[in-house]
Amino acid sequence: MLLINPPVTKPSEAPAGIAKLAGSLRRHGCSCDIIDANVEGLLDLLGQSPVVENTWTKRALRNRESNLKYLRQWRLYENIDRYRRTVKDLNRLLDELSRPFDTHVSLGNFQHHAQSPLRSDDLIDAADHPEKNPFSPYFEKRLAGALEKTTPAFLGFSLNYLSQALTTFAMIGIVRRLVPSVPVILGGGLVTSWLSNPLWSNPFSGYVDKLIAGPGEETLVNLAGLSLDNDLISSDYTDFKTVEYLSPGFILPYSASWGCYWNRCSFCPERAEGTVYAARPVDEIASELESLITTTKPFLVHFVDNAMSPALLNYLATVPLGVPWYGFARVTEKLADEGFCMDLKRSGCVMLKLGIESGDQGVLDALQKGIKLATASNALKQLRKAGIASYVYLLFGTPPESYEEARRTMEFVVDHRDDISFLNVAIFNMPAYGPDTAWLQTDEFYPGDLSLYRRFKHPKGWERSLVRQFLDREFKRNSAIAVILNRDPPIFTSNHAPFFALATQGSFKSAAVPSQV
Repeated sequence: MLLINPPVTKPSEAPAGIAKLAGSLRRHGCSCDIIDANVEGLLDLLGQSPVVENTWTKRALRNRESNLKYLRQWRLYENIDRYRRTVKDLNRLLDELSRPFDTHVSLGNFQHHAQSPLRSDDLIDAADHPEKNPFSPYFEKRLAGALEKTTPAFLGFSLNYLSQALTTFAMIGIVRRLVPSVPVILGGGLVTSWLSNPLWSNPFSGYVDKLIAGPGEETLVNLAGLSLDNDLISSDYTDFKTVEYLSPGFILPYSASWGCYWNRCSFCPERAEGTVYAARPVDEIASELESLITTTKPFLVHFVDNAMSPALLNYLATVPLGVPWYGFARVTEKLADEGFCMDLKRSGCVMLKLGIESGDQGVLDALQKGIKLATASNALKQLRKAGIASYVYLLFGTPPESYEEARRTMEFVVDHRDDISFLNVAIFNMPAYGPDTAWLQTDEFYPGDLSLYRRFKHPKGWERSLVRQFLDREFKRNSAIAVILNRDPPIFTSNHAPFFALATQGSFKSAAVPSQV
């Protein structure tokens, strides 16, 4: 099989999903090849030379190689202003190079000015006319080269984000021209969302032979004529160890579970999709992590779970990994315990991502978040005391929130300005379907048969335009909050934030950094 990770996602680390698929296939005796077309495609596009006229673009072109080099060196992450200039210069080049195709490409996104990933007709058009895509020269060359070596029994694309959809279908169009008889399989997070829609009707027959919802290990192994042995599910990062990701060393992304163990939050897309939580036993996780760390020698482990389970956190608090790590965790009483946070720090925890969402207890209760503000407050303090950075997520404009509750969230952030390391601020999007939407008046949000969200009439009159106005004119202009927001790495956000946390903590020397970096 040939497995492909299409552009565009943040090119900072290997795709964990494809690594797990590859490991499972190989352990069952099935051979597979892998192409990370995301990082390869971005680097190929950046390698081209646009016709430039303005001073900024000339500077960006002149510093292109050094900027790519800087993103792979530790010293860049000691200076957020220099980092910001580096990322902006590279984005400037990508924008200039993609503009003739009526597209906007950055290090973390892909947008077409005329086509939408929310319309199946546009995705089909992307497949029919791949030459319209700025990555098309790379796609043609790379796919032709890979398919000359061997013709795979199946060809699979991992489509997780909207920013990958148009490029994925452009690649599918090229594949259909090169090897029209090879079955094309499409899986990943975005495909799972499509298939979970109760009104789903497949518009891609003739382009895609099979769409997979959820984990794809069993489906791929079955397509190879075998039965899945759960004991043989593991990740294989062999193909990614030499890939030039834009990070100062190899990051090991690792998933210990599928879905969310809490799974009670109102308006949660995963709950709307009916995702069933499944976690591997801690002893299996421990064994696989030990093996992966030994073989990949990462300088950082990224737990990509929706929320690290209490069992996993308890294990890590008692058995250090030996390398720095970070991941997403729910706010619990455990994190408000000074000793537990100290244990996590000793285990290698450099940062935790926390979905606090609101600074108003009534909103949290209405959303069934299972979070007490007093606990969240204490957890932030204990994490800071332990030397663990916090990356806090806030969500404004939810149905139970009004301006007053939003103001209380702002006050909560200001009160904890010394405890919050990084801040992600988002405006709520209503899932297009699910058990929590029936009582709200909704209509079309984004036009398109593949849209995942609906516009809704806010029960308290706290409409989206008012939320945006509050964020722009009050929240982000607060001097204490502006300092926190200014620390967030542009484009890469939480994927690069741990590097800045390590720099702040003076922990670079203790990180398992490869000698060539």
